[in-house]
Amino acid sequence: MRRVVLMTGASRGIGAAAARLAASKGWAVVVNYCERADAAHAVVEAIRADGGIAHAMRADVGEPDGVARLFAAFDQTLGAHGRLAGLVNNAGIVASAARVDAMDWTRSERLLRVNTLGALACAREAVRRMSTRYGGSGGSIVNVSSAASRLGSPGQYVDYAMSKAALEAMSLGLAKEVAEEGIRVNAVRPGLIDTEIHASGGDPGRLERLVSSVPMRRSGSAHEVAEAIVWLLSDASSYCTASILDVTGGR
Repeated sequence: MRRVVLMTGASRGIGAAAARLAASKGWAVVVNYCERADAAHAVVEAIRADGGIAHAMRADVGEPDGVARLFAAFDQTLGAHGRLAGLVNNAGIVASAARVDAMDWTRSERLLRVNTLGALACAREAVRRMSTRYGGSGGSIVNVSSAASRLGSPGQYVDYAMSKAALEAMSLGLAKEVAEEGIRVNAVRPGLIDTEIHASGGDPGRLERLVSSVPMRRSGSAHEVAEAIVWLLSDASSYCTASILDVTGGR
């Protein structure tokens, strides 16, 4: 059976780049999206045009019912044609830059639901399908974190940084929990990457303003992060688990 990878938040940016790259390496790809159906279907069509296999599936991973529907749809659509062998927890949001004393509960709760709790719920469902404990054949989970997890993002996104630090803690704990069950769990920690997330957070000039703090003196590309993600998915990283891989240009 063909190996299938489910990528959350894969309609644009890092997720879209990882979906296209994984497909080029022979993975069948589930392109999850929440709102941008046109962008998700464009990713799927690009993969199919290159001879790959891809399906778009809408679900809000920040909602428990959304995660349940996503995996139910996976079982119904692809369960008979391939096995879930990979999960990339890429879905993530950021709010407008603010100090902690200006943040309200609603903002931070939504951010944590998507960035942290949604990833945990997706990992739970993936383990139930991949673990040898449940009759699975193993697999790989890659969580997309952020350099904010260790920089803290003071004066901008402390709650976002907190959500990513929690995601890394989950990566380490889960990796050790399922290591004997054929599942590897790792994280990628991107730095300043040229994607739309900066504009969505209300700061489109952030890259230009901060690029001087990067030792390599440039921002990274979504493709460069995708290379790290797909390597961790692959058998080439077969002895890697509980690892956090920086893709930050040295920042």
